[in-house]
Amino acid sequence: MFLKNAWYVAAWDHDITRDLQQIMVLGEKICVFRSEVGALVALEDACPHRKLPLSKGRIKGDTVECGYHGLTFNCVGQCVWAPGSGGIPSNAKVHAYPLHEKYGLVWIWMGNPALADPADIFEIENYDNPAWGINRGAAMELDCNYLLMCDNLLDPTHVAWVHQSSFAADATKDTPLRITKTENGVIVHRWMMDHEPAPFYRKVVEFEGNCDRLQHYEVRYPSHALIKAVFTPAGTGGPDGSLHENTFIMDSYNFMTPTDEGRTRYYWFQLRNIRPDDDELSRMMSEDVQHAFEEDRDVLNEVQKGMSNKTSPHIDLPIDGGQLRFRRQLQAMINEERQVDRQMAE
Repeated sequence: MFLKNAWYVAAWDHDITRDLQQIMVLGEKICVFRSEVGALVALEDACPHRKLPLSKGRIKGDTVECGYHGLTFNCVGQCVWAPGSGGIPSNAKVHAYPLHEKYGLVWIWMGNPALADPADIFEIENYDNPAWGINRGAAMELDCNYLLMCDNLLDPTHVAWVHQSSFAADATKDTPLRITKTENGVIVHRWMMDHEPAPFYRKVVEFEGNCDRLQHYEVRYPSHALIKAVFTPAGTGGPDGSLHENTFIMDSYNFMTPTDEGRTRYYWFQLRNIRPDDDELSRMMSEDVQHAFEEDRDVLNEVQKGMSNKTSPHIDLPIDGGQLRFRRQLQAMINEERQVDRQMAE
């Protein structure tokens, strides 16, 4: 089950062109393309006549022609031409999905179009700040439910075992976690004091010696995450710390788009507060982060198999508190949305 009245990432902006193509979001097949002036278009990918995908048809100006009998649809999904002499049936139309372009991503609204407000899109601090560098990689396909990745991104402890060559440190095993429930999600966070920087960060921090480290894992509804990593010289961190002038900050943005119940498409990029024009640093960080995310994918794909085929109940641990709170609130939002939809249909 999915929350539909929400923005999800449909694609990188450069992936949507004048060519018709099919994407799948929340189990729905969608035909996407750009109009002649570059505007984004997303239509239900099924001609209402015999359900051939419109993405198998032809683009003609700002219309899409079905490849079976030529029914032609404009950018808002209305049929503007049909074969025969009987005119165009009133129900010859397809659903049009609101789209919005922001942060190099294309966002899609899967619910009631009247409720789609671009102001509700996840706000990304420092995205256009010239003092901050950026690195990113291709979208990843995961063979697991999107909530397993949300769980993963509310779980600072897993790095001690899954990411031993990159993000792990001894303190990530058992330093207590703090959980904060916000208006739009859940935060799991902790300061780990006076320890060696993890292998990935040791290569990029601009100070010597031990560090104080913040792990800030935040997931917002329906499935968007901010993972903030702060590394400051030992003795300058903590909730009331002054933070050193050489403090390193990396904000990792992660957007999980459910393809269907068992598959997820994962978009990500990082912003950093150092060396914004260092292409070699961006390349190195992208490669290392991609490797770490591959480790997550390997684990979560197997977790999906295990949870789908379990012969005994799974258990929860105290470290799962943030994940469980997020799931409970998201399910309440989905239930409320469905109740409203039922009332409107009556």
